[in-house]
Amino acid sequence: MNMTFWKTFWASLLASVVSGGIVLLIFFAILSAMISGFGNMFESQQLTVEESTILHMELDGPIGDYTYAAFNPNTFQMAKQFGLNEILQGIDLAANDDNVEGIFLNCDNLAAGMATIKEIRDALIAFQAQGKFVVSYHENYDKKAYYLASAAEELYVYPSGMLEFLGLGSEIMFLKGALEKLEVEMQIIRGSNNRFKSAVEPLIYDQMSEANRLQTQKYMDALWGVMTSEIGASRNLKVSRLNQIADSAYIRKSSDAVKYKMADASLYYDQVLDSLAIRSGVNSGADVKLLSFQKYAMKKTKEERTLAKLDDKNIAVIFAEGEIVDGFGGDNQIGGTSLSAQIRDARLDTTIQAVVLRVNSPGGSALASDIIWREVVKTKEAGKPFIVSMGDVAASGGYYIACEANRIFAQKNTITGSIGVFGIIPYTGDMLKNKLGVTFDRVQTNEHAVLSLNKRLTNSELKLIQQGVDDIYDDFIGKVGAGRGMTKVQVDSIGQGRVWAGKDAMEIGLIDEFGGLQDAINYAAEEASIEQDAISIKYYPEAKNSELFELLENFEEQKESDVAVSQLEMQLTDMYNYLKTIGTTSQIQARMPYLYWID
Repeated sequence: MNMTFWKTFWASLLASVVSGGIVLLIFFAILSAMISGFGNMFESQQLTVEESTILHMELDGPIGDYTYAAFNPNTFQMAKQFGLNEILQGIDLAANDDNVEGIFLNCDNLAAGMATIKEIRDALIAFQAQGKFVVSYHENYDKKAYYLASAAEELYVYPSGMLEFLGLGSEIMFLKGALEKLEVEMQIIRGSNNRFKSAVEPLIYDQMSEANRLQTQKYMDALWGVMTSEIGASRNLKVSRLNQIADSAYIRKSSDAVKYKMADASLYYDQVLDSLAIRSGVNSGADVKLLSFQKYAMKKTKEERTLAKLDDKNIAVIFAEGEIVDGFGGDNQIGGTSLSAQIRDARLDTTIQAVVLRVNSPGGSALASDIIWREVVKTKEAGKPFIVSMGDVAASGGYYIACEANRIFAQKNTITGSIGVFGIIPYTGDMLKNKLGVTFDRVQTNEHAVLSLNKRLTNSELKLIQQGVDDIYDDFIGKVGAGRGMTKVQVDSIGQGRVWAGKDAMEIGLIDEFGGLQDAINYAAEEASIEQDAISIKYYPEAKNSELFELLENFEEQKESDVAVSQLEMQLTDMYNYLKTIGTTSQIQARMPYLYWID
């Protein structure tokens, strides 16, 4: 009887595993076919840019360094990100497109960092310098949206809308009290003098330390200074006047924005279209030829890359975006294994003459950062110029992987530095015992054999871990010193975990030049003796599921776009659940032979 049971059990288990694998394969094959089918359908519709076209730039979703789209089988949600790289290329291509008259900027809440917004802003200013126009309009502007919109030569607000201009602020949530109530003790080990390494403060304090308050105020003032100086230059307003407007809360409604010259007029959407009609030489707002900027940028950059496929690539542009983790990492993560492999591939590729690493990361694993750092060193030793372009943030581990570069570019409002190390080991033994009645006991052969969350660290164990953290910090500042031509003492004086804005990072030697990704590419080409018209870029990673991104964009262009996207997600969910039942039901079934959806 037992033998029969185990035979049945193992056969069932094997069948479940095999059928489960088949289910996943079938599901993703169907998903791929759907994407390909829809992609081919839209591909057949060639992008036509008519004369006097105005690109409609709606930046209302997440903006990262590169474009990707993916389906998450755990949440059954479509995730997509529009890339800064495609935005900048799209603006540049539009600037040289005779059929494009200008850009209609229409955005509210920008899901992007300050440095990213600055790069887009600078590109729009350069676009206008070539004789084209940018007109901005929205019902409500938050501070980031207004910072971008202020680059436009004409800026309109909705009559009953809002424009937020009150300054920048940062609020931190402190969890110490809650952890104490839960009887969770956070055992913090940071570099012995890393007083600015404030990431751990919410766990051990109930307010900001003086060191953290000092550094935060310093970089917030720098970011606000960049914003007000650039807004002032575009709107012909003094920085002191902008600070007065913010401090006195003069902008309470849209008419105030016009009164204080932060907007040109208060108009309804149809009136803005009429204004665009005059600019583009058509009869009325209804005749204005608006074309989605996202669609334009994706199609045009794809065409450019298709044309360039036959060229030998001579510059590698590698995107390092997200938290740094051990191994390969996932979406919006930098895997130590995967990124080092990409850098190694660029180093070993004989056609690649220079490498540009775009860093947009708050750091993470010290080990993974060191693995990546080593590949940067090897690339330089191979004689290939290695240039870093910093995005919104390149701090801690993000600076670690950048410090050995030949040249570091950043924006004035990039967040960088944070050269420091910390570790967190929570002790949960009291919580589990007193709240749940759970206790633990252990047997060990040596004194430190068991380091458990349910066993408080001894003084000797704390000293051992502290020494390890200090060793990593010493190694960190040594490598920064070697890369930046400083002594350890000099690096330590600007390190200790302190965060800096790019504006101040230049003064203390952490970066070399102000500029964006294209500036870094141009510098890399110059160092490698590559003519500007001969630059051919190999991107790492390559565009990920750009067809799916375009598919979602096309859905969203339709009148009932939200319904279309949600229906697509619902159908994928139904398909997946249906396929899962194949390996778990009996051979004889009483059910419909297909799935159906009614629109």
